[in-house]
Amino acid sequence: MNLEHINNVYFIGIGGIGMSALARYFKAKGKTVSGYDKTSTEITDSLIELGVEVHFDDAVKNITSAFLDAEKTLVVYTPAVPENHVELNYFKDNDYRVYKRSEVLGVITENTFCLAVAGTHGKTTTTSILGHLMNVCNVPLTAFLGGISENYESNLILNGTEVSVVEADEFDRSFLTLSPDLACVTSMDADHLDIYGDSSSLKKSFEEFSNRLKPNGRLFVRNGLPLKGITYGLEDNSDYSIQNIKIENGTYVFDVKTPKTVLEQLQFNLPGRHNLSNALIALAMAVEYGCPHRQLAKALASYKGVKRRFSYQIKTDDLVFIDDYAHHPEEINAVHQAVREMYPDKKVLAIFQPHLFSRTRDFIDDFAKSLSQFDELILLDIYPARELPIEGVTSEWLLGKVNNNNKQLVGKENLLREISRSDAQVILTIGAGDIGEEVKRIKKELSIAS
Repeated sequence: MNLEHINNVYFIGIGGIGMSALARYFKAKGKTVSGYDKTSTEITDSLIELGVEVHFDDAVKNITSAFLDAEKTLVVYTPAVPENHVELNYFKDNDYRVYKRSEVLGVITENTFCLAVAGTHGKTTTTSILGHLMNVCNVPLTAFLGGISENYESNLILNGTEVSVVEADEFDRSFLTLSPDLACVTSMDADHLDIYGDSSSLKKSFEEFSNRLKPNGRLFVRNGLPLKGITYGLEDNSDYSIQNIKIENGTYVFDVKTPKTVLEQLQFNLPGRHNLSNALIALAMAVEYGCPHRQLAKALASYKGVKRRFSYQIKTDDLVFIDDYAHHPEEINAVHQAVREMYPDKKVLAIFQPHLFSRTRDFIDDFAKSLSQFDELILLDIYPARELPIEGVTSEWLLGKVNNNNKQLVGKENLLREISRSDAQVILTIGAGDIGEEVKRIKKELSIAS
């Protein structure tokens, strides 16, 4: 497919974080861009501000005349869209070019020098760090991010087309459409078992991804994972290793041992050892690409983070409010570690919204264990996303397994009231569903109360 011959790009599921990055990209390229999503969000609002037409009713009548020319129109959809979607079936029935988001990403990146970040955790933060490091080093790149970068207020960094930085998403085996020059695998924990069935199939998919590198391509692997490549790790004997970790005024200060040298006294502002690991692999890939060490050090210190990834909403001596996208037990453990490291003597309230019935069922005991670590827990109902309910899989079931005396199941309508009753000094909102839409209200309420 030659994208130069495409005038119009129509997105089904345009409000998705990965889809909206592509929509921004095509809009910047001068294409006519429009699309559908189920609900209005901050992301769809920001696209409308860019001049992208977005509607929220699945009906063929909403497809504007510019997109009725099948020869000049590309249709992009997300696998989360149901098979009976009216607009999607209209395009398929009328012989439009209809591609998954991952396939389009593969086409965009195939003629670039591609750096791809894979792994069940850490993709978005790592990709965001890598995009920022290389952009500060004036690399002519396009970076597609799975979150809104605090440095750029966008999920797209567009500074040229010679180099691409992308998340290699294992969901629906999407990453097998990519052929990167440099790639990393941050983690291979069991997830998306609704797609893979079991953890061995997931691991096999990562092996397939590792075999998709271009000739002379290089793979980076977190030390301990069952793949061959350039290793990285914290305080170990990896090819790239962080050493001498200190915390000074809430900032990590450390050295990085590379295969050729030692980079001393680097600074990084995101809490949590998982984020140190993300910073390390982003740095390693940028070093291997050829970015100057001195510029990389400055870029790393100036990195601000990704919205909804340990994102500070309130940060005072008396009250801290943090929002995080964590939706897997290992991610919740990482958030807990970071909070305890930064605020060891403060009471912590976690507000968690489970994401997907199948994920809740598959990891019920691990979720219970990870959530039991907090001083106080508020649990919301399961966010279904693309799924129908599964009998017996409920937040009540999960709550019953949590070993914590200070726990309760709360409806969204009562959430602010229950938060106001807590004397916790650190409050966390955690989850990948629509809990992020509650953050502004919670922040406003807490600001008034304090």
